[in-house]
Amino acid sequence: MTDMEAFRDAVTAWATGGPGDLAHELAGRLPVRTAVLLEGPSDVAAVDALARSRGRNLAAEGVCVLSIGGAMSVGHYAGLLGSPGLGLRLTGLCDEAERPYYARGFERAGAAEQNFFVCAADLEDELIHVLGVTRVEELVGAEGDLRALKTFLRQPAQRGRAPQQQFRRFLGTKKGRKIHYGRVLTEALDPERVPAPLDGLLSSV
Repeated sequence: MTDMEAFRDAVTAWATGGPGDLAHELAGRLPVRTAVLLEGPSDVAAVDALARSRGRNLAAEGVCVLSIGGAMSVGHYAGLLGSPGLGLRLTGLCDEAERPYYARGFERAGAAEQNFFVCAADLEDELIHVLGVTRVEELVGAEGDLRALKTFLRQPAQRGRAPQQQFRRFLGTKKGRKIHYGRVLTEALDPERVPAPLDGLLSSV
């Protein structure tokens, strides 16, 4: 486990009711300067994949990328990590529907002027839109999930839905699939065609 992973685990334990001593100790010892607050692990997988594709090591740069377990937790994490707590710079990524949670959470933590980035629906939708459904289907096939996709598309509930909506729903039908494809879809992006919220987030840290 790296030092930044230890810090991330200490913050998660602190945020879920444990003591904050270890998080404070590691924050004082590590060159951590920025916390990236993400709704879930699939977002973390995408951010990490894009950083690697650009030759960046976020942990070495003092950037801690955190899954906060849903947008409703952002205020709590922002309070622990922002100016009321560890004093880190805050940024993040959220869905449009969750923007109010992020706006309130950042404002209460004294970080209203610090940017977070917003996806129109969610990050998976942004990735599918940029890649196109044909390319996404190719990637699903390459990952060995084409049969599962075809079975899913035959379900009555999927009839009449736009292909992009179908693929987005498919990614959430099995535990771990969104995380896996968060990485796979991001790694398949043309470097010149990255979803604006994801590109903006990485460029800001």
